[in-house]
Amino acid sequence: MGGSNSGCCLAFTLRYSSSWCFALCHEETWTLCSCFCNGTCVQIRPIDHVRSLSLTQGKGEGIVIAPHVAGHLLGGTVWKITKDGEDVIYAVDFNHRKERHLNGTVLESFVRPAVLITDAYNALNNQPSRRQRDQEFLDAIMKTLRADGNVLLPVDTAGRVLELILILEQFWEQHKLAYPIFFLTYVSSSTIDYVKSFLEWMSDSIAKSFEHTRDNAFLLRHVKLLINKSDLESVPDGPKVVLASMGSLEAGFSHDIFVEWVSDTKNLILFSERGQFGTLARMLQADPPPKAVKVTMSKRVPLVGEELAAYEEEQNRIKKEEALKASLIKEEESKASLRTELPVNDQMVLDANNTHSSSNAIGQRSEAFRDVLIDGFLPPSTSVAPMFPFYDCSSEWDDFGEVINPDDYVTKDVNIDQMLMPVDGELAGKLDEGSVSLILDTTPSKVVSTELTVQVKCSLIYMDFEGRSDGRSIKSILAHVAPLKLVLVHGSAEATEHLKQHCLQHVCPHVYAPQIEETIDVTSDLCAYKVQLSEKLMSNVLFKKLGEYEIAWVDAEVGKTQNGMLSLLPLSSPAPPHKTVLVGDIKMADFKQFLASKGVQVEFAGGALRCGEYVTLRKVGDASQKGGSAAIQQIILEGPLTEEYYKIREYLYSQFYAP
Repeated sequence: MGGSNSGCCLAFTLRYSSSWCFALCHEETWTLCSCFCNGTCVQIRPIDHVRSLSLTQGKGEGIVIAPHVAGHLLGGTVWKITKDGEDVIYAVDFNHRKERHLNGTVLESFVRPAVLITDAYNALNNQPSRRQRDQEFLDAIMKTLRADGNVLLPVDTAGRVLELILILEQFWEQHKLAYPIFFLTYVSSSTIDYVKSFLEWMSDSIAKSFEHTRDNAFLLRHVKLLINKSDLESVPDGPKVVLASMGSLEAGFSHDIFVEWVSDTKNLILFSERGQFGTLARMLQADPPPKAVKVTMSKRVPLVGEELAAYEEEQNRIKKEEALKASLIKEEESKASLRTELPVNDQMVLDANNTHSSSNAIGQRSEAFRDVLIDGFLPPSTSVAPMFPFYDCSSEWDDFGEVINPDDYVTKDVNIDQMLMPVDGELAGKLDEGSVSLILDTTPSKVVSTELTVQVKCSLIYMDFEGRSDGRSIKSILAHVAPLKLVLVHGSAEATEHLKQHCLQHVCPHVYAPQIEETIDVTSDLCAYKVQLSEKLMSNVLFKKLGEYEIAWVDAEVGKTQNGMLSLLPLSSPAPPHKTVLVGDIKMADFKQFLASKGVQVEFAGGALRCGEYVTLRKVGDASQKGGSAAIQQIILEGPLTEEYYKIREYLYSQFYAP
């Protein structure tokens, strides 16, 4: 089994009774593309975080797929795939913390899956509390602004930047600040427009606020959206905050702004995520950072002189080649259509079996078609006589005349102005002007790159806003989920090995850390069979209600029905004795209320339940066991063997089902 590294996409093969491939991705809704492993698409169906999809046909019969919130990005998903009663959980890049625009992951709600695939990306990192982190983030920004400096935040275009925007927007609103904030990407306006319509995917607080007061958290009042760097250059001088793409500083608006601001000691470059290896952002995040870095500046300039002439000559040559190729293709298609449509008994078809054709016969055939010859016409080598293609232009007619196709009369003109028309606000709904200008600008041009060395004099700070659980939380969550088998992907060698050794000791005995392109087999060793309960057996089963469920102890033997299905049948001999099993669990607070309703004086004291005058009830869990404190629990009843003791014990037993 091999897995991808994204919280929004999943592609791997389940090796159970059959080989079945899933490719899941997210556009506006989560989309499931179930296909055979040879790549032939069978069905595409959208699903979301509150629904599951059951496959009922073909090789995927019996597989249930359920998406759950991952908490990392808008639309980020933890996938739960169930087959024959066993769960496979795919959870990479998850976040257990509840943030301003996202709820935390639901990964902790899963218990004992057959396989858990997760990442070790953050296994060695520990984070401060969210309140402390946000306060340090805002303090660093305000310190720079009050010193007349500018703040640059290199960000992505539509991911974690949403959390940063809400932090700044809410802080500016609370403190009535006047410093300008700009969100500068080619698609900034489109991003915010789309986000406004995805509130149901966000945190409960945002959804409830919109539901009750129609207050959309992304109706930004302090963050201004820009789609061109020239708009930023026209802003009056003064301290400001700019969130610009890309986060790597290798290209985009953030690259150009960095070059302009890096030499000023008053400015601040604030990184909200770790840069990828080999990028300028990762280099600047080193400890200590370099004092000078080399950057490449690129600029598009129009072609002139000999370069322009060479370009035009090359374009003309390409057009001639394409025209020649198109004409040859058209001629071949025409020949093929003639060979297909021409009947076998046509007089123009040469009989291959007739080897006695005379020159007189050929002359007669030539005379018959002499009237269609024109100067410059060369008959095809495959034809018996000169011929032209014939197309049957017969039309359909009805009571009102010839039947026409309305599509033939539709003018298919694309109006660029309509594409640029605002939908909501001055910039909302626009295509980014940079892309449109590239589409409409047909002037031949080239990109000229120059390498510069810039001195790093501004402040550099990294704060973790990646939205991933830290190492301490990952270990706690994995111990609670307690999978039977664990697969670690997407992490450095050091972090992966550290988490692997921890999980081998405290989580499960089967931990895999596959290398890139390595395939591992985590197929379950258990065999699952489908059996049906016979009516004769069910008629003798006594059910007892336990909470929302009804349960019963069943003693049966396996047999076969007439159609060959496995079935549970009543025992042919008396049932063997078995030990009493207490099924269920109680909450101390609920049991306290139950005893009070029975007239027993009860209260909490020192973490235990004091019942009556002498009896004490306490709940003890063994937290050292795998799976957390919920794995093994004991309820201890202490006190002298009096009538009160036996009465309370009877009340306690009544809360369980003892088959």
